[in-house]
Amino acid sequence: MAERNLDFDRIVDRRNTKSLKYDFAEKRGMPKDLLPLWVADMDFKTSSYVQDALAKQVEHGIFGYSDTLTPYFEIVRSWMKRHHDWDVEEDWLVKTPGIVFALAMAVRAFTEPGDAVLIQQPVYYPFSEVISDNGRKIVSSDLYAGEDNRYHIDFEDFEQKIRDERVKLFFLCNPHNPVARVWTREELTRMGEICQKYQVKVVSDEIHADFVFKGKHQVFAAISKEFADFTITCTSPSKTFNLAGLQISNIFISNPQIRETFRQEINRAGYSQLNVAGLVGCEAAYSDGEEWYEAMKLMWLPILNIQKSMWSSIFLVFP
Repeated sequence: MAERNLDFDRIVDRRNTKSLKYDFAEKRGMPKDLLPLWVADMDFKTSSYVQDALAKQVEHGIFGYSDTLTPYFEIVRSWMKRHHDWDVEEDWLVKTPGIVFALAMAVRAFTEPGDAVLIQQPVYYPFSEVISDNGRKIVSSDLYAGEDNRYHIDFEDFEQKIRDERVKLFFLCNPHNPVARVWTREELTRMGEICQKYQVKVVSDEIHADFVFKGKHQVFAAISKEFADFTITCTSPSKTFNLAGLQISNIFISNPQIRETFRQEINRAGYSQLNVAGLVGCEAAYSDGEEWYEAMKLMWLPILNIQKSMWSSIFLVFP
């Protein structure tokens, strides 16, 4: 069966479809005809293979409690290996209804009220929300803009903040949203060594890993076994394949003790199985969505070429 949804010039009317960015503008005090550019939510259809898999599930007509078996993991494992040269094991996988949920669970599992959690501003705003909403202290080692029109890490400030604030947990955004930096292996290694020195656990949000257009995404936990031992790696097909509404994320934790503590916090939140649509969508995207994914990336290249003349640091796109 051929991929059908490769026409990225086709305009799809999303109004009156319960779309957050179109149908809720007025409720948020904005003009109803506003063109929304504020959320990572693409305005073209996902892979037809995903649509067909979901339609088949709907046709079955039963939406009871569902979970995954080994074939699901093998599909996810293959994507991570093919695209990011990362070997993951089935025991490491914890599925959650989103990465922000996983961030909140990590805050509650590995810190106490009043503890400091480090971020790197400017960064995706829910990072701050899940810290403050859980009664923890936000500490930021701010990124700075260099003369090369790229954001950089102030490593001295990074270490000082961790030491002086007694940071317990670090939220790494890798690649970074919204400054569009694809962190190099050297940058990640230096941050990892500092975290290892002060026994700081790292939650690495790698949801935009599939949108690197120049260079290569480096999985933080793949740098060394030592780094993996204190890292929670958060991945999802939701941004890549425009599946955010299906609420599916794959969290990888190789350290058994950290993984069990994380699972226990999820249990305390009263959460168990994911919705079956998310599981089916993820499987279909990662197993059959390659052609759509590659075509989608090619669609962005003319835009990137224009942006390069303005900002040399643009290596990825947040649709």
